[in-house]
Amino acid sequence: MSSLNKGVRRVEVALRWDPSPLGESAHDLDVVAATYRADAPYGAPSYVVHFDSRSPDGTITLTRDSKTGQGFGSDEVMTLEFDRLAATYGRVVVGVVIQQRDGRKVFGDVANTVVRILEGPVELGKNEFADVSASTAAVVGEFTRSDAGEWEFRPVLRGFDADPQSFVGEMGNSTY
Repeated sequence: MSSLNKGVRRVEVALRWDPSPLGESAHDLDVVAATYRADAPYGAPSYVVHFDSRSPDGTITLTRDSKTGQGFGSDEVMTLEFDRLAATYGRVVVGVVIQQRDGRKVFGDVANTVVRILEGPVELGKNEFADVSASTAAVVGEFTRSDAGEWEFRPVLRGFDADPQSFVGEMGNSTY
């Protein structure tokens, strides 16, 4: 990269879906980010941000959390500030998981689900989950720190058949 390109610095992950049909239980989807140490990028996450929380250092924050998909615009929004993330971290994996409170639900059951990953006005990635419609959770992107210290984004779509707790343990265990 040239000296003018500083890599990925600040990203917004925006998730949108339609509310469940009248008479059905609400669909509750969540954006999840797992942060891994540079010296153990495929080990256990150092921390996970999900369900209306933020990272210990404030660099990853869930700023909007919907439990129904109702409202205008994005239903869930997570902000990731890579330019402030400590050098001890070398990998961040972002995913989406469906809460399974009222029976098994998969992405194919939730209408108009879209996740967008934006750096300012630039769309780095977008997915509508069609290729993982039978999954209950999915990894949607991976950020890694280069040897030069710059963050790079790689779009990913890998489905899982996992509840929210087991997904958090599995989502970063492999390369994409």
